[in-house]
Amino acid sequence: MKYVRLWQEICLRSDPQETFIGIDVGGTFTDVILYNASSKETRVIKVSTSPRKIEEAIIGALSSEGIDPSRTKMMSHATTTATNALLTSSSLAKTALVTNVGFRDVLEIGRQRRPEIYNLYSKRPTPLVKRHDRYTIKGRMLYDGKELEPVQKKEVQRLARKLTQEKYDCVVVGLLNSYANPSHEIAVEKILARQYPGRIITSSSVNNEYREYERFSTAVVNAALIPLVSNYLDNLRKSLNTKGFIAPIYIMNSDGNVSSLVQASKFPISIIESGPAAGVLACADLAKSLSILKVATFDMGGTTAKAGMITNYQPDISYEFEASGSTHSGRSIKGSGYPVRYPFVDLAEVSSGGGTIAWVDDGGALRLGPKSAGAEPGPAAYGRGGVHPTITDANIILGRLSPVHLLGGKMSVHPELAMKAILEHVAEKLALTASEASHAIIRLVNHNMARAISIVSVERGRDPREYTLVSFGGAGPLHACDLAEEMSIRKVIVPLHPGLFSAYGLLTVDLARMFSIPVMSTNLQSLDTVFHKLRKDCTDVLLSEKLDNFILHESVDLRYQGQSFEINLPYQSPDVLRNLFDSKHRELYGYSSPDANVEVVNAKIKAVVPVPKIERKREEIVAKSIPRENGNREAWVSGKDSIVPVYVREELSPGNSGVGPAIVEEYDSTTVINSSWSWFIDEYRNIRLERT
Repeated sequence: MKYVRLWQEICLRSDPQETFIGIDVGGTFTDVILYNASSKETRVIKVSTSPRKIEEAIIGALSSEGIDPSRTKMMSHATTTATNALLTSSSLAKTALVTNVGFRDVLEIGRQRRPEIYNLYSKRPTPLVKRHDRYTIKGRMLYDGKELEPVQKKEVQRLARKLTQEKYDCVVVGLLNSYANPSHEIAVEKILARQYPGRIITSSSVNNEYREYERFSTAVVNAALIPLVSNYLDNLRKSLNTKGFIAPIYIMNSDGNVSSLVQASKFPISIIESGPAAGVLACADLAKSLSILKVATFDMGGTTAKAGMITNYQPDISYEFEASGSTHSGRSIKGSGYPVRYPFVDLAEVSSGGGTIAWVDDGGALRLGPKSAGAEPGPAAYGRGGVHPTITDANIILGRLSPVHLLGGKMSVHPELAMKAILEHVAEKLALTASEASHAIIRLVNHNMARAISIVSVERGRDPREYTLVSFGGAGPLHACDLAEEMSIRKVIVPLHPGLFSAYGLLTVDLARMFSIPVMSTNLQSLDTVFHKLRKDCTDVLLSEKLDNFILHESVDLRYQGQSFEINLPYQSPDVLRNLFDSKHRELYGYSSPDANVEVVNAKIKAVVPVPKIERKREEIVAKSIPRENGNREAWVSGKDSIVPVYVREELSPGNSGVGPAIVEEYDSTTVINSSWSWFIDEYRNIRLERT
């Protein structure tokens, strides 16, 4: 709690020399952004990610910049530790499940969701808890919270001895209808704790909403991740403390808020999608600065490309996802992963990062991904042992990426290795030249990424022409104009330091906690009583954690009675809520049923504790002459090879402008400006692109 209290004190006082640090660990690079509250200046650091030495990479990056630990007031961190563990099924805790007699196989039966309907050999994801690690006990709670059969104390005591002998890291207690009455789970937990020395997690303490399969799955995923995530966060804290960094550390959640180290260690399910969320929140902050109500986000890093939507400064939020599940053309494949019930920023994701490998299948068709060269060995041109051609290699061959300017010239690039990889693995198999093969790779990746934008816009009833595209990630600005043209988007923004923009987003968000209780009633009038209780429970918990500067956002999950899925809406008076639900249902699904009963499934409160935030430095725009070119080079732009001017972004000032084709290079990214596009440097040093 001392870190929470220290953080509260920081909110109330401001040191003009204080430094705020955002750290985003991605699949290829680790990005660090340093913000000085006095000058509003930012410094950026980009180092390769090593999965085995993440803490060392962070410490090394901070040490290289000579950061004064005593001036560091807050650190915010996004990590892929939980995601990678689930994807690789490595370093997960040995977990047992205790459930009711007759429900041993709930995790395997799941829902009738087949990832491949017509594949006779399709396999469901391997359960995180094997069948021999699942135990059953007597006792039954009814749907309304009334006890049908009590828990047998002696039976649970015998089970405790068995669990101790098997040396499980964690035990999940998941019993029927615990969302309505968790007393059986609490009783079993107390009995087990007298003999079993490991961690015990009840499903109702992780997620107290109805649907047994989703609740059990969420609790099991959480338990499997706890030892790994808690150890990683503890080691990170100790490493930073050793170097003198004692400022509180906060972890980005999947829903776009941050939590304390203690909270993230206890509920690692909250940080599974932390990295992608940070970039979208940075876009929301940018949209607010520029008063742009409709923004499409496009994040292309080293491994994947992700698209999202922001309306009225709020990103799309979903309330359940499948961890380590598969995707197809940007869509999540239901039944391919482990259901986790936790809010997250809704994105469409495709395997189209800079390190995505290009290959030719047995039928002679060019394919991209899903395999990636990652950080090690990386694209062939990096000279680290990679032999397979990637999207980055194609961009280098086509002159779109400079062979000498990556990371300000600190990173060696070998165009001849890129040429060799594309010739051997793509061009010769397709009877093409290296340039023609590279053209094909770029066209294909642009098509794949445009499909992701289409999923979050056109397929959800939104017209992409009404949106401004914010493109970021190390590789995003290379393809921004191409994607905008394919989606008929006329305006594009490339923020300052796009390759580290997600790290920037870490410093724009608040600390938040989610509270919910099940309702399962068609009586909308009863919500006042429900929220009165929920507000009290929420306030009591926050005050016990020394958090007294909070704002409560109330919402409800609604559905037509008999439906299987809900819509989350802000809590309003019953009449307003009913009309709002009908309208939202019509917007999402094309129809509404005003005569049908509306059922309240859950009441929810999101408690937000404001934190100090980064402020964008606004500069005066003055009329500038045409900026000085940093030479010219041949590059493939707008579908043809041209001699294009090259600019160094660090030398551009607010007011500079020009027309495409052109290339703008900077420390962490490169922007390719197509023909028929004009560009302008605005007061925040964003590159504003508009199609003429």
